[in-house]
Amino acid sequence: MKMLNIFVVSLLLAACGQEEPVALNYPDSATVDHVDTYHGVDVADPYRWLENDIREDKDVSRWVESQNEVTFAYLATIPERERIKKRMTELWDFARYSLPSKKGGRYFFSNNDGLQNQSVVYTQAHLDADPRLLIDPNTWSDDGTVALAGYVPSNDGSHIAYLVQDGGSDWREAKVLDVASGETLDDRLEWLKFTGLSWAGDGSGFYYSRYPATSAEEKFQTLNKNMTVYFHKLGTSQDEDQVIYALPEQPDWNPRATVTDDGQHLIITISVGTDSRYSIAHQDLTDPGAKPVVIIDGFDYDYSLVGNIGNDLYFRTDDGAPNNRLIVIDAENPEPENWREIIAQATDVLDGVDLVGGRIIAEYMQDAWSVVKIFDLEGSQVGVVDLPGIGTASGFNGTADDPETFFSYSSFNTPGTISRLDVVTGEVYVIRQPAVAFNPDDYVVEQVFYESKDGTRVPMFISHLKSIVPDGNTPTMLYAYGGFNISLQPSYSTTRLAWMEMGGIYAVANLRGGGEYGAEWHIDDFIAAGEYLIEEGYTNSEKLSIFGGSNGGLLVGAVTNQRPELFAAAIPAVGVMDMLRFHQFTAGRFWTDDYGSSDDPEEFAALRAYSPYHNIKEGTEYPAILVTTADTDDRVVPGHSFKYAAAIQKAQAGAAPVLIRIETRAGHGAGVPTDKVIEDYADRWAFLVKNLDMRLPEGYGE
Repeated sequence: MKMLNIFVVSLLLAACGQEEPVALNYPDSATVDHVDTYHGVDVADPYRWLENDIREDKDVSRWVESQNEVTFAYLATIPERERIKKRMTELWDFARYSLPSKKGGRYFFSNNDGLQNQSVVYTQAHLDADPRLLIDPNTWSDDGTVALAGYVPSNDGSHIAYLVQDGGSDWREAKVLDVASGETLDDRLEWLKFTGLSWAGDGSGFYYSRYPATSAEEKFQTLNKNMTVYFHKLGTSQDEDQVIYALPEQPDWNPRATVTDDGQHLIITISVGTDSRYSIAHQDLTDPGAKPVVIIDGFDYDYSLVGNIGNDLYFRTDDGAPNNRLIVIDAENPEPENWREIIAQATDVLDGVDLVGGRIIAEYMQDAWSVVKIFDLEGSQVGVVDLPGIGTASGFNGTADDPETFFSYSSFNTPGTISRLDVVTGEVYVIRQPAVAFNPDDYVVEQVFYESKDGTRVPMFISHLKSIVPDGNTPTMLYAYGGFNISLQPSYSTTRLAWMEMGGIYAVANLRGGGEYGAEWHIDDFIAAGEYLIEEGYTNSEKLSIFGGSNGGLLVGAVTNQRPELFAAAIPAVGVMDMLRFHQFTAGRFWTDDYGSSDDPEEFAALRAYSPYHNIKEGTEYPAILVTTADTDDRVVPGHSFKYAAAIQKAQAGAAPVLIRIETRAGHGAGVPTDKVIEDYADRWAFLVKNLDMRLPEGYGE
């Protein structure tokens, strides 16, 4: 393969001092004569070499460096970029808290004082006590890229098991902290991915899932198979951990273990892909000789454990209820004929259920925003949790014998406010309310409904400053996800707030494919959302941008190919761009639940028809495109974005830039330090400012 040439960006300034178009010379992306044959159909893959691991292939590494040089030089020419970064930093600088977790009479929570790269874990004896620092991930690395990926206190509050994430990878290392002394024990567990940690009732150790060890060369790209459940006893090495549940004859199955709050039952939830369709195994932990026994066989429905009272196991399920219902299964008589329905299916989606203080807290989605109801244990409604408006309530964790729980409420203009709820008395009071550098009342959050191509009525949230009167010429960002039954409810984001403060409209389309209306919500409505925003006078094609990440990055890539004239700019982030090969890497095999597989002739035809990489057309005038990815993304491997960017740079016939921004020491999104996030989004919004010809408010960021 020939060496790649490194090009730079040249900026020409007219004699009058006005900016002229930036001349872009893209790096040379070499092509190879590689062809795959799928069911008798030859499909060229000229950029196959860009799938290689950046850590192992010097040509790929040089290509990344060359692309970043061009991209960052271009972004540096945008004068508004530093103003955006300055104001975003100011907006980000407020204290943020997680919900408290109560164990052993103590409270545990995380806090970020504003601009810390990683949040810090504290404990306190009661809600008014002075917090004591337990875990500070900011001391783990100089660049802030080693992150705390989760923590779980033992039932008596004496220990914390926690997960460490390095450089954005999905791989985790587990460690244990002694709460009294504040010291980290010698316990070290490796090769953990996509797992929780669940303590035994007596605190002697915890259950977890892991994959077999692999070589360093294969760690970030090889398929993840043979997940196994282990029990780790405190004070022992990982080599001594006990295998609890293994499925060597089913390497694609993924078992994960949860201990009920009373320590009496182990529930093993077994999945195959990303669909919420599970088999369930149960082990009686009160019987030393008991082994896990499958009580729900087959991967037909969602059975999500809520909790237990004695041998009554509460599950939320879509079995016989697309919008979900709550059932009880007797652990000693688990046959379906013995199941009891506690809360029947309703019109709204039953999104979450918690068992707290002898009550059932049911969290519903009503047109994609939260409604929270309280039921007694027999399923009779006894109350409603009052919420401020169109927003999202989350949390409500606790134990069946303690009426105290906590929840967070947020919306597009409101950061998470944390409240305490007594589920018996219904008393609610705020314990932590963020002090932010803006007035939430200056913004409007509304919900509209638009008609998709097939006549379906689809909801969309639209948010902006009240002072902005949409006139058909307002810069607009349309965001969506639309897959894996993941719902986009109203939530706060400093980066999106910054966009609205800049004078932009922020629209979130609740596409079919998400979970907003249950399991039957399944078609792409993104293009119709863009057309609605134009037809209703919010914006126009020269002011409309689209943005999405992961599955949303796939969405943005696909619609950019289909309707390049509809949008002025597109930001596909960490997207799945090669729909014929996604299942060949890391976690990609799980996604065949949603996407199908090119191994199947009919599914191959459907995938090829919209695959972003395979539907780029030479000679097309594409909108301005900023592809974003990261070198340590081992979920959607960066080769997806590399190949897509190389192909669309070559195909671009218009004057709009096609760039790729590749973050270093980062992954799919989790654990990215605050300073990297601010730099990243300052680049994204500056790119939109330039390519939507956007004018910032007078004095913005100065």
